[in-house]
Amino acid sequence: MAEIFENLNQNPTQQETAPQIAEDEHETVTSYLKKRKGDKIKIYNEGGYSEEEQKKLLKLYEQSLSKVVEGDILEGEVIEIDRERGEVVIDIGFKSPGIVPLNEFRNPEALKVGDKVEVSIEKVEDKEGQIVVSHKRAHFLRVWKRVNEAFAKDEILKGTIIKRIKGGFVVDIDGLLAFLPGSQVDIKPIRDYDAWVGKEIECKVVKINQAAENVVVSRKALVEKELEERKRKFFETVKVGDRVRGTVKAIVDFGVFVDMDGIDGLIHITDLSWGRVNHPSEVVQLDQELEMVVTRVDEVTLPTGEKVKRVSLGLKQLQPHPWDNIDQKYKVGQKVTGKVVAITDYGAFIEIEKGIEGLIHISEMSWTQHIKHPSQFVTMGQIVDAVILHLDKEGRKLSLSMKRLEPDPWEKVEEKYPIGSKHKGIVRNITNFGVFVELEPGIDGLIHISDLSWTKKIRHPAEVVKKDQEIDVVILGIDKEQRRVTLGHKQIYPNPWDKLEQIYKVGTETQGKIVRIIEKGVIVELPDGVDAFVPISHLLPGHTQIKNIHAVFKEGETLPLKVIEFDKERQKIILSVSEYFKDKSERLVKEFLAKHPVPSDEAQLKAPVTSIGIEAEGEERVFIESNHGKENYPGQRAQGAQQKQN
Repeated sequence: MAEIFENLNQNPTQQETAPQIAEDEHETVTSYLKKRKGDKIKIYNEGGYSEEEQKKLLKLYEQSLSKVVEGDILEGEVIEIDRERGEVVIDIGFKSPGIVPLNEFRNPEALKVGDKVEVSIEKVEDKEGQIVVSHKRAHFLRVWKRVNEAFAKDEILKGTIIKRIKGGFVVDIDGLLAFLPGSQVDIKPIRDYDAWVGKEIECKVVKINQAAENVVVSRKALVEKELEERKRKFFETVKVGDRVRGTVKAIVDFGVFVDMDGIDGLIHITDLSWGRVNHPSEVVQLDQELEMVVTRVDEVTLPTGEKVKRVSLGLKQLQPHPWDNIDQKYKVGQKVTGKVVAITDYGAFIEIEKGIEGLIHISEMSWTQHIKHPSQFVTMGQIVDAVILHLDKEGRKLSLSMKRLEPDPWEKVEEKYPIGSKHKGIVRNITNFGVFVELEPGIDGLIHISDLSWTKKIRHPAEVVKKDQEIDVVILGIDKEQRRVTLGHKQIYPNPWDKLEQIYKVGTETQGKIVRIIEKGVIVELPDGVDAFVPISHLLPGHTQIKNIHAVFKEGETLPLKVIEFDKERQKIILSVSEYFKDKSERLVKEFLAKHPVPSDEAQLKAPVTSIGIEAEGEERVFIESNHGKENYPGQRAQGAQQKQN
């Protein structure tokens, strides 16, 4: 009992506020004290007091205890630590001590008996009469109060990012777990979220849910405030030509965005290198640190009306322009090596060093190959050798040649191909005016359509030659300056017109097979293989008019003919059916006319046409109508399909 009174004396101020014991409570001091788990009170003279005296003493004892309310935070003293059971017994001055799980303490290993700790009253008495307390809850409420004050006063808090979750991070603020959205971590994009775990940060509370006890914080809000001040100082002092440092934050097709401690700058793709850059990723990488030169500082107005300042940067400006001393490094005639960096319809651009490109024109690629497009000869990225043809430092133009690395095959063309010499070649191209023949790689010649045959009237060269065909030719002429060779095929053979002049004298009768029908007459093949012409007005005896030759004659038909004109110089023979029958019997005339009846005009117009009779452009052909017997006959030839003849 002496110990009980000693306790009363130690807490005189608490007697006034101690709770009153109900008058009808019959619990003895002994039974009550036995319920005090962990109490260090010893009982003396247990049987020396009456029941009434025990009630009075119990009432006095309870008055000496603290008054507690659920939700209060009290300071208590650790009086026992049971590490095996994971429990800590804490005396808070109540009738029974509080028991707190050991894992509620942030540093349980350092906890010892006698330490002062705070606990929160969760329940004044559970079903066993034991008070329920929590150290973790007490700590949380203290931090919760401080977080709310920081939110109200717009103060800065410190915390540690402890883990990454969906949408952001969990931040430990002195034991209180807050949510940090990923968008609120920094003003620049985050590529490695895991790198932030474990970092201690400063942040501001941006949202509190009191009911759910949730807190949302932002680090970005602090960074933005600091950034505004840095921007202000930066743009007050920066000027064109200054050197600055930054980190690559984004790479796009047109350039590179650089972060200069929160201030963004752009390096346009053309300012990355003096050389050609197809994509910025060829020059820089994400997160790469760069030293740059400020090339421009200006102010722009956004669509919202807001005015912002921006800075343009350059990387290549750190180095001198490679064209400044190009004439010291390269000379005309010098052999160089470079990479194909661009191909156009007219040539290929070769980079011989960063910032120095030259053009190899399509005509300077090969002496021997017929190149229609540069991509047939070179490919992108290919390393090639070339010779410098022209260097223009002021205009920054460089002309190169690949073919001049080899000897020019035209240098000795006159010695190798004298006029009149015979050779074999390959037909490489056929046009409507002639045939291009390759004598050797790099040297081609042209056989004009008129030089393909002595005796045939050729409408198109494809009638007598085929591509890639081997053909015999004679050198007719060479223009070394213009790089042209004139060839002939018919000249391989003797000119038959000397002999034909004797065979087909004017007045000579012969036969001819119709090989082609044209508008103004027919082409016939004579027995010696020579082509001749019969005008439409000479196809029938007498004065019968024909409006549609196809209605009367057919190709392949043989006609009796008489020579009415022979021109050796122009290699032209004109024949006539009507002249042939002038001195023939009437019977023969009738037989011929019977075989070739002339339909009515309407029927002639409806007759099918099997040959259009339009000559190829450039083909030399005989007059459509003969001037035989006409006065002042000039004996000329027509050029082209459109020329009208009289």
